[in-house]
Amino acid sequence: MWKGRDVISIRDFKKEDIEHVLKTAERLERELKDEGALKYAGGKILATLFFEPSTRTRLSFESAMHRLGGSVIGFSEASSTSVKKGESLRDTIKTVEQYSDVIVIRHPEEGAARLAAEVADIPVINAGDGSNQHPTQTLLDLYTIKRTFGRIDGLKIGLLGDLKYGRTVHSLSEALTHYDVELYLISPELLKMPKHIVEDLRDKGVKIYETSDLESVIPELDVLYATRIQKERFPDEQEYLKVKGSYVITLDLLKNAKESLKIMHPLPRVDEIHPSVDASKHAIYFRQVFSGVPVRMALLGLTLGVVE
Repeated sequence: MWKGRDVISIRDFKKEDIEHVLKTAERLERELKDEGALKYAGGKILATLFFEPSTRTRLSFESAMHRLGGSVIGFSEASSTSVKKGESLRDTIKTVEQYSDVIVIRHPEEGAARLAAEVADIPVINAGDGSNQHPTQTLLDLYTIKRTFGRIDGLKIGLLGDLKYGRTVHSLSEALTHYDVELYLISPELLKMPKHIVEDLRDKGVKIYETSDLESVIPELDVLYATRIQKERFPDEQEYLKVKGSYVITLDLLKNAKESLKIMHPLPRVDEIHPSVDASKHAIYFRQVFSGVPVRMALLGLTLGVVE
């Protein structure tokens, strides 16, 4: 079922698939704590192909593979590869699969990961394709929520900031259709969640509230998932300047929040969360960063067929 499987879109996952990944990640986290580095992936090689900048995703995948006992090859910028000479993505994938057992790819173009999966005979994991999908981030987000609250069902979750271009919130909102949650979509008018995603969420029975006013809804929330307004995704810089700095989460703002409210962020942040919030009981975004290791260990182990 899992061995050889591609991880391209959260849409490809049933609820039982998601739950299996989360349970496997929890088991591997316990084993890692008890035993240190594991040996499941001894002799296996991960290729990381990052055509777009990344810190957390790339390093956590590499950390995950090393902690499973495997090895890593790859690149962190396309300018250092034969892509610079005009090599096609198809040929890059066909070449790299000769050297590796699983490929992780991040690419600025939507659909690039799906193309890579169609070309490769080994598993391909999408580490983000343009403003489309980021399924492994979604799984670590769900893992963080479940480890924090002990559940996902019954929570009120606010998605804040760039909901138009933000691939993390696109993937997360789709995954949350499998759970009994209420979603608050909080953004400037220019950065509202795409209409087709909102319609799909409503069709699947998710209760949705759309607003631009964070202050009015923050008392309702159990989770506030903040995102950076992504300058690099805007076709027009003037449009970016209209919405830059739309929201800043401060300790003063949080005075009206529930004691149990938790703030998440896929990072990197710019100015949307004030550094003073980091030490508060609400901040779990650095714990969220750690979640990437056991979740990506689980995905690598499952797709390689070395973990059940």
